[in-house]
Parts: sequence; structure tokens; C-alpha cells
Amino acid sequence: MAEHWQWQETGTAWKGVGVYHVTLTIPSRESLFGTLVIPDNNPSLARIERTTLGNAVVDELYVMCRHYPAIRILQFCLMPDHLHVVIYVTRPMETSIRSVIRGYWQGVKKLGRAYTLSVTSELNSETTDEVRRSTEITGEGAYPFPIFTERPFIRPLSRRGQLNTMIRYVQMNPLRLATKRLKPGFFRVQKDVEIGGRRYDAVGNVALLMEGAYAPVHVRHTLVENARHGDDQELRDYKNGCVLKARQAVVMVSPFISPDEKQVMKVLLKEKHPFILLTDNGFRDYYKPADALFDACAAGRLLILSPWPYDGGKRHISRADCVALNEMAEEICHSLNFREYGGARARG
Repeated sequence: MAEHWQWQETGTAWKGVGVYHVTLTIPSRESLFGTLVIPDNNPSLARIERTTLGNAVVDELYVMCRHYPAIRILQFCLMPDHLHVVIYVTRPMETSIRSVIRGYWQGVKKLGRAYTLSVTSELNSETTDEVRRSTEITGEGAYPFPIFTERPFIRPLSRRGQLNTMIRYVQMNPLRLATKRLKPGFFRVQKDVEIGGRRYDAVGNVALLMEGAYAPVHVRHTLVENARHGDDQELRDYKNGCVLKARQAVVMVSPFISPDEKQVMKVLLKEKHPFILLTDNGFRDYYKPADALFDACAAGRLLILSPWPYDGGKRHISRADCVALNEMAEEICHSLNFREYGGARARG
């Protein structure tokens, strides 16, 4: 885990007061915890109908709290294939939160074994010998796989505003999954989208590459320096100019790295203008954009491009990445504005 997140005082070994986000996932991504229900195809009404195993996994949370009275559950959400929990440790404990969660994990592993044994028993009583012979049963007798093979992920929350953001994220999980189910095209990772001779992985509305005009958003260092010395008119004019272009149906393209560029993106999101976002890391399995970007993606107003594959160990964007992405934004705008020199098309 990155050092940034290990914010407890030296020697506390994660035993002090703190707030944590815990995620437990079924590695196979089978929907063993529950079923997503979307009444009237309305994502805002989406809910998860729990299975017996799902209810048991949630009950195990309260068993954990009974064993450790210092722990409060602030929010949880059981999804078909994973569980999110926001935990508040209200006072120092003799046992570290890592050990507590490890104990919880051991408890749910027992539930998983009981589940797989029951499924195996049902399989043996209801299926033919031919079906049983064609089914792989693990060495522990579990069918068709051991459910909980990965420990839960634990993330301490320390920055201002993180708690409210995380609680909202957990609460919105059913809505986001329902939106992805109803609009799968906007959330599917598309490989080898070619723009001007360069290939990108993409998530979002690829049709944004067929619009009429494009312009980059790149706040130059000189504008920022001048603003720091009291002359901010040129910087304000540039950012306002970007928004005015978007209001005139120009699709803005940028990695939106600097604070000033992020301000422009915030206005684009608020005013619901389409734009293209370049990112320094690719897309992991089951990727989905966060917060306002998710809503823009669902509405078809966003295309996210990455020139590089996903790197699970990447933590921070480098200066070289920033320079490269800004150059790619310029390149994309040039290629799309002058399609006879390249154009854009999706492969595969």
C-alpha cells in the first residue's frame, strides 16, 4: 500500500482511531451475493436482492462489531459480486484493523466453504454422472471454485472530504451498476481506437470522434506565472475562451491535469458539454469513471482515452506523462479537424 495512505502515527500499527474503506470481492465475479433489480428500467430505483450467502456475509459484519465494540459501520453496500464497507474505529484497539478484517475474512471463507459444499451436494443429487465428470471440482471438494481466495482490500481515509465522497460512492453502487447494464456501450473498454495514426484504449462515447470541431485545453506555465505575479487577466480570458468554444459545440480535448484545467472541466461537466479526456493509465477490468465523469459517460458526453495499458502499481503521473498527454491532445485536435490527414476509426 502506498506510503501516502499509511497516515497513522508511528508505532500504532493501524490500531488507532481512523476511518477505513474495505472491499471484499469474489475473484470469479460470479453474482453469488445477490441479483441486481432495476424497476421500470430506472437506475435510480435499482436495488440488490440478496442471496442466502449475501445475507450471511452481511451478518458476519455485525458479528465482527460485537467482537470489537470500538468499530462502527458507517455505510455498507452488498453488490452481486463484492461488498463495500466504510468502518469507523472510534478508539484505539489492542488489535490492528488489519487483523480485525483478516478475522472477518476467515469468517466469510467458512461461509463460502459451506456454500460450495451445499452446491456440491445439490450437484451430486441432481445431475447426471456425465455432467459431474465434466465439472471441475477443487481439491477441497468445493464446486465449482473456492469463493474467497483474495483478502479484502483496506484503504484508510485521511484527506478532508474523503469520507463523504466514499459514503456517496458506496451508496451509488447499485445505481452505477444499473446504468452500466442499461448502457453497456458507453462503459465497455474499446481497444485500438485509432486517431491520427496513434492507437488508444477508450471508454465512453466514441461517436464524439465524429463531431465537427475540436480544441485542446492546455493552460501554459507562463499564464500561471503571470497570474501569480498579479496579472491574471490573460489566464482568465483563456479559461473563459475554452468554455465559450464548448458553448459553440467545439469538443474540448485535454488530460485536464492542472488546477486551472480542472476548473475548465468542472464547467464543462456542469454545463453538460461533451469533451474528450486523456488519462495517464489504462483501464482495469470492470473499470468505471467516478462521480460526475460517470454521469457524463452515461449521458454520452464523455470519451476517455488512454495511450497506455493499465498499470496497477502506478500511483502518480510524471512530468513526462503530462507533456506527452498534452501533445497528444494537440495531435488529436489536429487529426480530427483535418480528417484528410488521418481521421479516427475504431478497430476490432
